[in-house]
Amino acid sequence: MVSSVRAGGRGGASAGAPASAPAHRRDPRPRVTELRLSAFARHRGASFPVGRVTLFAGPSGSGKSAVLAAYEALARLGGGAALAEVFPDPGALVPERARPDAQRRRGFRIGCTADGAEGPVRLDVAVQAEPELRVVGERLTAGGLVLLETALRDPGRPAVQAAWHTAGSAPVTRAPLPDDRLGTALLPLRVAGKTDGQRQVLAAAEQMVVALRSVFPCDPRPEGMRTPVLTGSGRLLRGCDNLADVVWRTRSECGRRHAQLVDAVRTGCSGPVADLLAEPLGDGTVRALLDRGDGHRTELERLGDGELRYLALALVLFTGPGVLAVDAPGEVPDAMRGLTVLADGFDRCLDPHQRTQLLRTAVRMGERGHIRLVGAVSDASWAGGAEAVTVVHLDA
Repeated sequence: MVSSVRAGGRGGASAGAPASAPAHRRDPRPRVTELRLSAFARHRGASFPVGRVTLFAGPSGSGKSAVLAAYEALARLGGGAALAEVFPDPGALVPERARPDAQRRRGFRIGCTADGAEGPVRLDVAVQAEPELRVVGERLTAGGLVLLETALRDPGRPAVQAAWHTAGSAPVTRAPLPDDRLGTALLPLRVAGKTDGQRQVLAAAEQMVVALRSVFPCDPRPEGMRTPVLTGSGRLLRGCDNLADVVWRTRSECGRRHAQLVDAVRTGCSGPVADLLAEPLGDGTVRALLDRGDGHRTELERLGDGELRYLALALVLFTGPGVLAVDAPGEVPDAMRGLTVLADGFDRCLDPHQRTQLLRTAVRMGERGHIRLVGAVSDASWAGGAEAVTVVHLDA
């Protein structure tokens, strides 16, 4: 069933996220189920549902890229990155008509909900962008209970005052936290876990951080995929420039997944395809080729942009976090991990058959529980017949 939601690009409309599953059927794997852009770029007071496969659709300027940028920013903050790394140009993210306060301060606010074994957990963050970048407020809640709350009390100090739920001899514990990082990601280092309240805080923070950390922003660049690349880690980069190196690794490591990938490539590339392989060139580089099955091989440099983007996105969906350059939480069992692929311009350069096949692949992998896709497209009318796809329409 396609969930079609319409939300205002500049502001308002709540996106009507699907209701949480009953507790006895709740999926224990942490996952983001809602994004909130209270004041971010062109969005104000907006909230959007996030399902296994979610497409944000709208014309140029409707804020599709901003939604994915907010998701990526939350993911990086959840991984412990500093604000300056995540927001190199914070002023560009402040809503255009936002007026500074008496101290000339302006900023933005984003947040999300992560579902899992602990139920829905909400995170909301307020960031001051001007005159200097810093976190000025953060709130982590679950079941209507505030588990962590921070606020900037003294602008002259590089810290926020934090209070987290304790439910022991004192109801909360207060302490300063840095103003350049997400407090939720720091809680495991600060909370002892001696009381039921502290353990609740740790469980909620862990669920949120695990849900956010395994995110792979992907925007394949065909121009970078056409030339041989140096052999390296075999972990796919954001632009998929090193696709040949990844194929060199994965073809020998997992025959079953490689066969699935070849089947997908066969449906998305012109001409016969018997195999996708990589060939070392003797100078430390490797190039990828299509085996046509009749003794002829086609170098990737001969493929069109649409074929290369299709091939790269299919590789992302079939290989999973073990092959992608993501900050996967190594302390979490594989069965509890998920991966969210962020694909801005998901259908760029793709013909109708290619985009439909990729969407079907994303749905199929999403049903297995380990891969989720959030993509941006200019028009999602072609996705109307797909199952298990959430389509969010943004208005310019």
